[in-house]
Amino acid sequence: MIEREVMEFDVVIVGGGPSGLAAACRLMQKAKEFELELTVCLVEKGSEIGAHIVSGAVVDPKALTELFPQWEEDGAPLISNVGRDEVYWLGDEANSRKLAHWMVPKSLHNDGNYVISLGNLCRWLAERAEALGVEIFPGFSAQEISYDDAGHVQGVITGDMGVASDGSEKDGYMPGMLLKAKQTVFAEGCRGHLGKSLIEHFNLDEGRSPQHYGIGIKELWDVPESISEPGAVIHTAGWPLGSNSGGGGFLYHLEKNQVVVGLIVDLNYKNPHLSPYEEFQRYKHHPLISNILKEGKRVSYGARAIAKGGLNSLPQMAFDGGLLIGCDAGTLNPAKIKGTHTAMKSGMIAAECIVDFLSKSDSYGHKLSDFESSINQSWLGEELKQSRNFVPVMHSLGTFWGGVYNWMDQNVFNGKLPLSFKDNVPDYAALELASQHKKIDYDKPDGVLSFDRLSSVFLSNTNHEEDQPCHLRLIDETVPVNYNLAQYDEPAQRYCPAGVYEIVEQETGPSLQINAQNCIHCKTCDIKDPSQNIRWVTPEGAGGPNYPNM
Repeated sequence: MIEREVMEFDVVIVGGGPSGLAAACRLMQKAKEFELELTVCLVEKGSEIGAHIVSGAVVDPKALTELFPQWEEDGAPLISNVGRDEVYWLGDEANSRKLAHWMVPKSLHNDGNYVISLGNLCRWLAERAEALGVEIFPGFSAQEISYDDAGHVQGVITGDMGVASDGSEKDGYMPGMLLKAKQTVFAEGCRGHLGKSLIEHFNLDEGRSPQHYGIGIKELWDVPESISEPGAVIHTAGWPLGSNSGGGGFLYHLEKNQVVVGLIVDLNYKNPHLSPYEEFQRYKHHPLISNILKEGKRVSYGARAIAKGGLNSLPQMAFDGGLLIGCDAGTLNPAKIKGTHTAMKSGMIAAECIVDFLSKSDSYGHKLSDFESSINQSWLGEELKQSRNFVPVMHSLGTFWGGVYNWMDQNVFNGKLPLSFKDNVPDYAALELASQHKKIDYDKPDGVLSFDRLSSVFLSNTNHEEDQPCHLRLIDETVPVNYNLAQYDEPAQRYCPAGVYEIVEQETGPSLQINAQNCIHCKTCDIKDPSQNIRWVTPEGAGGPNYPNM
């Protein structure tokens, strides 16, 4: 048994994204209203707040306005309000058709929204949280959950520092701490490894559809001032994905002559030869996109999985001793393709429930049963209810006819059609055998619009201590070659957007090489591996990408 330092708080929050930071801020605001002395700790695995945050992002400010009504006067980094807002259907690599405004589901209209860097918004929220008295510890990964003798969550244990790849202790070894709390809030973002563990431990997804995911790949570009149009928003559907996968592309204009371009690929795709990364490289060559990028310079790259199952896939969010919030649970509104405002609102509701409980009780391990009813009675619950069919319809009917149905559901019936669609096939199980599909011939990168994986990873500023245990763990080391390679041509070689997984030829035959230092923490491997043999866990604290302005 490792002897660990114990630090006790009223509330521990795991994750410095929008949900965790909104919860932290609201906790202190409500504690002041209740005249309650509250100790709150937030741990973030990135080297700083915002280091691991990557999102489009077009943000609805409604939750931020509830949290900080004077955010504009206080300098929140919401600068480029949406102006031009267009959706295109890409028929092929050269053609596009702009959809009339009335043809776009109103949930995708962006009036009143802002094009932002979500990382910068999180940095701003962290400043507010610290000013309110929250203790924020960046560079500390929550490695495992601590349970009490009754099986209730009593906090988290941070990762040990200074452990060598063979498990031995290096010079400067420091064991992780037990951060103990009356309530622990898990806000790790999509496919959080502790959130996943909690769902399994407490069977929180019983009776729910499996969560569904996409992978979002994004780049930040500097463009000439003559091309810059702050607040312009372009969304696309169709090519390059076509019948191979659901999803779509985006290009947003930020301030300071910057644009973000990205592609979201639904992870329920069937063809194991498909590469989301290569599809994104193809996407940038479409004239609609290339005409904006061709005179620019790529300055950053990132990728992240997106939990998009919506209400049907939302697990129970309360359990003995804690709560799941934000994308750790899956609160993104898929009809809007937005999750920041919903994540923040879930964190704010969590904070209000916690303060209400702690104002009456000092006990550990309590289940806040009123949390989910509070969610359901809020505008967050209403949004999720209205968008409940969006994803399963797209999965069932495809991009075009699914889009037609969703237009009718959202524009005519406000999401209240008395029909219920479900997709109960997990994304990994949708993958079909390699023998059933032709290989996809992707062009080599030109170094102008398209690039190789390693140069992209370089732009993500990813860094891990090399001599540490691999955080991409195989349950069975024989599966990648004996099963995945034999049946699916080992799709990890293609679905990973960072070149982490390679099949290399050894004297004894092929083997899987894991380049864990390249990992940008997107979690796609944990989701899409057809054998569910890969477990993503947190590496040593501060490891991973260091995103600027993403």
